[in-house]
Amino acid sequence: MSRAYAHGMVVGKFYPPHAGHHHLIRAAAAACAEVTVVVAPSRQESIPLETRLDWLRAEHADTPWVRFAGRYDDLRVDYDDPAVWDAHCAVFAEAVGSRAVDAVFSSEKYGDELARRFGAVHVEVDTPRLAFPVSGTAVRADPVAHWAMLSAPVRAWFTRRVVVLGAESTGTTTMAAALSAHFAARGGVWAATRWVPEYGRELTARKLAALRQADPAATVFDVTWDRADFVAVARAQSAAEDSAAGQGSPLLVCDTDALATQVWEERYLGSSSPEVRALARRPDLYLLTSHVGVGFDDDGLRDGEHLRGWMTGRFREVLAGSAAPVVELSGSHEVRLKAAVTACEQVLSAGWGLAPPLG
Repeated sequence: MSRAYAHGMVVGKFYPPHAGHHHLIRAAAAACAEVTVVVAPSRQESIPLETRLDWLRAEHADTPWVRFAGRYDDLRVDYDDPAVWDAHCAVFAEAVGSRAVDAVFSSEKYGDELARRFGAVHVEVDTPRLAFPVSGTAVRADPVAHWAMLSAPVRAWFTRRVVVLGAESTGTTTMAAALSAHFAARGGVWAATRWVPEYGRELTARKLAALRQADPAATVFDVTWDRADFVAVARAQSAAEDSAAGQGSPLLVCDTDALATQVWEERYLGSSSPEVRALARRPDLYLLTSHVGVGFDDDGLRDGEHLRGWMTGRFREVLAGSAAPVVELSGSHEVRLKAAVTACEQVLSAGWGLAPPLG
């Protein structure tokens, strides 16, 4: 298919990438045989350059003639200083390489001068932001208000992750579901609030079902575990969490995580392995469900009533070394839920604290 330009250029910080950016890149892709998108943040910004490049490449994988080139640009911005212009354009030119630029695509007022300096045509794309009323500045100030303008990987990065963990039959699953439902009931962007089930429980059920194929009388006490099982659980739990984070609201509730898997590995094998410990990540909040005052519900997949006190204490010890805030939940379900909601609201109200770009 013949296109209007041989080589187009798009320049931006993409801090973060949003629907307006994608519209701009797609406009360039439709008009050019080849496109170079220069991603040029400063080092003081909070989202790593490589992360932004990964997001953009994933979103535009269907246009392989669009190339993304990342370069740090720590120069101040001054549209009235020719020397500053020269310095910025040197960064962009190095990213583009030796290929001549025929058209510069932008939604910014500086597009005319940028195009002139590259000897190219300036193609304006939705400069008044009518098609997509969003900007990087607006997203950084309030990601929640612009949630619909973000792709799944970007949403996953911004999503606040809350992990509920605790000993057997202490209400972790009940709490995860109730907390998710509470925020979903708010409607709007929050209606998509989700919770991630415990993969280890699913694996336990599968192991037990396999045993019962040979011995119908088998119980959970016959299920065995090895190191590879716990590595698989930690990886699967993290993968499910990441997938859900990109599809839901700004809050994701997780019924356990890789750090909790470490404690379960200790419980069954006597110690945790370096492989499982290495998979632990820092969420935005931990909610520890106390065993005190909670009856043990033997549903056929549980075998550790006598260990609940030890496990609660061990969770406390492990969480004390975590950089994430920890809130222990005790009392009735209603009291626990109220405390959990308050803790989540505090995390959300703290905002994202992204560093400003260079002015």
